[in-house]
Amino acid sequence: MVVKKRATLVLSLIIGMATLALFGCGYQFRVEGAGPTIGGTTAKVSDVPPPRLVIRTLENKSFEPNLETRYTNYLRREFSSGSGAQVVPDSEAADLILSGQILSVSVPTLSFSLTPTPGNPTGSATTMESRTEVTVMVKVEETRTKKQVWSQIAKGSSEFYITPDLQFNRALQNRALEQAGRFVAEDLASRFLLQLESGGLKKPASAEPVSAPETK
Repeated sequence: MVVKKRATLVLSLIIGMATLALFGCGYQFRVEGAGPTIGGTTAKVSDVPPPRLVIRTLENKSFEPNLETRYTNYLRREFSSGSGAQVVPDSEAADLILSGQILSVSVPTLSFSLTPTPGNPTGSATTMESRTEVTVMVKVEETRTKKQVWSQIAKGSSEFYITPDLQFNRALQNRALEQAGRFVAEDLASRFLLQLESGGLKKPASAEPVSAPETK
């Protein structure tokens, strides 16, 4: 019995000395933060609903035909996914209306080669690479007051190579125009989101979306 008590006492002393040595050497066990919770935590979600936005077909002021429908569709797609607004059809109630214009389309030459010809030692210029540059202006108005609350001018560009095939060159130019339009739509959606998150387009709590006119 005495031997057992001594063994227990020795074991307690060893554990105590080991504990003191452990904490004396600078080791600490610490849990930071609020600690684990059952079911995890949820991020804080804003109670303010996103503004309902109508995007109307752009007006084409450029020399390039049939761009307005494609560029408007790019805007609707990008604003639906990356602007913080809820894009709705023109026939539904909305808080804001976006309209705009395709101001210009240009196709400058990026590189060319000179080919000498008889009577022209300096050679004639042949375009090797071009670029499409588009400029789009949009504005956003409140549906109820018609007050302009946001406007922006965005530019997009895309390069393409020139080949001896004229028909194929046109296809390459059309593809570059489409890509430039997507760049513009992405840029405008990102800027609108930034403006919305900064509070510049915050909808008053008492405001209600204006109902679309009834059709008979």
